[in-house]
Amino acid sequence: MMPLIRLDRIGRCYGGSDAPVQALSDVSLEIVAGDSVAIMGPSGSGKSTLLGILGCLDTPSSGSYLLREEEVGRMSKPELAELRCRRFGFVFQNFNLLPRLTALENVELPLAYARQRPGLRRAKATTALRRVGLADRMSHYPNQLSGGQQQRVAIARALVNEPDLILADEPTGALDTMTGREILSLLDEVNAAGTTVVIVTHDRDIAETMRRTITLTDGRITSDLRAEPHPDSKSPIWAGFP
Repeated sequence: MMPLIRLDRIGRCYGGSDAPVQALSDVSLEIVAGDSVAIMGPSGSGKSTLLGILGCLDTPSSGSYLLREEEVGRMSKPELAELRCRRFGFVFQNFNLLPRLTALENVELPLAYARQRPGLRRAKATTALRRVGLADRMSHYPNQLSGGQQQRVAIARALVNEPDLILADEPTGALDTMTGREILSLLDEVNAAGTTVVIVTHDRDIAETMRRTITLTDGRITSDLRAEPHPDSKSPIWAGFP
């Protein structure tokens, strides 16, 4: 099967020649469509840098990144912006919702960037919010929503363009345990419907809910493990979750 993503010897160095910081070194991996992947490692290990490169929010200093066999490094800035809009959905720890926009208007934003018609934007955003269980919160502003509800809005926003890949950076980090489980369950449903999900987390319990766990140490991959399907679960993403 052709991988969705192929990284070959990716490196990322920050700073000038007098004080360089090597965030990633010689990172090679493949991710197939429909997989669920956790990226783990201690603070400063390169997790968020790797996620940023996967989502074309950052540019590697060396190596090759193929997305559906297309070399990302050869793309212009406008092409990368279009790629981010069409192919990726982003979910962040602190939600990143615009406070002066309603839930519905926040979810419409990626469609506006994609230059879709207002009526179509509204219809797609409404469907996405219903999908995450917020049909009765569409006109609410972020400060009128709980943390879990705000993260559901963020997931709806990530899904509204029907991306190939959801990239989530500590998506439960700002939530209590029960709400965090609800968000993981929602991401499980998204993955079961065919969308590839990659989560950065420091939490071993969360990583064990994914089919695959990649561990980074000092910017290098030190382990890449695939979980066995759980006999009592329809989806292996929940194997081992308490």
